[in-house]
Amino acid sequence: MLADGAACAAVYTGSMSGAAAPSKSDVHLVDGTYELFRHYYAVPRSQDRAGLEIGAVRGVLASMLALLRNGATHIGVATDHVIESFRNEMWHGYKRGDGIDPDLLAQFEPLERALETMGIVVWPMREYEADDALASAAAGLTSDQEVGRVFICTPDKDLAQCVVDNRVVQLDRRARTVRGVGGVLEKFGVLPASIPDYLALVGDSADGYPGVVGWGAKSSSMLLRHYGYLEAIPRTSDAWQVQVRGANRLAVALTESWDDALLFRDLATLRTDAVVATAEALRWEGPTDGFVALADHLGASQLAEQAAALAAAR
Repeated sequence: MLADGAACAAVYTGSMSGAAAPSKSDVHLVDGTYELFRHYYAVPRSQDRAGLEIGAVRGVLASMLALLRNGATHIGVATDHVIESFRNEMWHGYKRGDGIDPDLLAQFEPLERALETMGIVVWPMREYEADDALASAAAGLTSDQEVGRVFICTPDKDLAQCVVDNRVVQLDRRARTVRGVGGVLEKFGVLPASIPDYLALVGDSADGYPGVVGWGAKSSSMLLRHYGYLEAIPRTSDAWQVQVRGANRLAVALTESWDDALLFRDLATLRTDAVVATAEALRWEGPTDGFVALADHLGASQLAEQAAALAAAR
């Protein structure tokens, strides 16, 4: 992974090769939807004082405190306040909230309120998706002179398109790995800019679109590694400068599904106008006055104690 994996140990110390000057601040952009799902299925069930399920919220709050404890200073969290987005109007099969456990779905708003009370900036997405908010924030922060590196905290393959050199990288906190450009190339066989085209061909079952029939990860990465994007791939396989098994069949399938392929790429392309973020706005200054009462309501007074101790230490 071109030293991406080794870099994880240095994420919070600034010792990674090519790291920004000490005067600049690293920013952590967190996929709150991913975190909520992950903790819902990983931590024991727990109820607040009103008897509502809140275990995943408590888990995410503890996770954010751990992030701060490990040295993070600037944090923004994006959530899918409404599971459906504008993409549902583009493709009938795009992911929906149907089938999500009601106890999980009901924790989105409590999580957003809890994070805000903890003093963390939250972007609750309605028309856009959480991924769009993360992509927008990352794009804007790259022009912020106060910012060193931007860590997009999620293993979601969609966000790989946002990776920029050593400036914007993906951090999988669970696996403790950092994925830069080299890591994206190693994982998918294409550069970050080609990720939407790659997903258009192979499809994304999690998001609900199938890709182009017959196109798999290997054939897609081989063609896009050479041509970069869909329009640059010759329509006839005779003109391909890359030898791919079943080339004629793949070329025919792409031609027949051309409009769908372009639509799928549009679905996979993250928008960069969903939110506006600056380093100063994302600086964590400590919990608000209401966090003690909120933590007590969650039956987790220790969270307020830990947050107060972290703020005092800074």
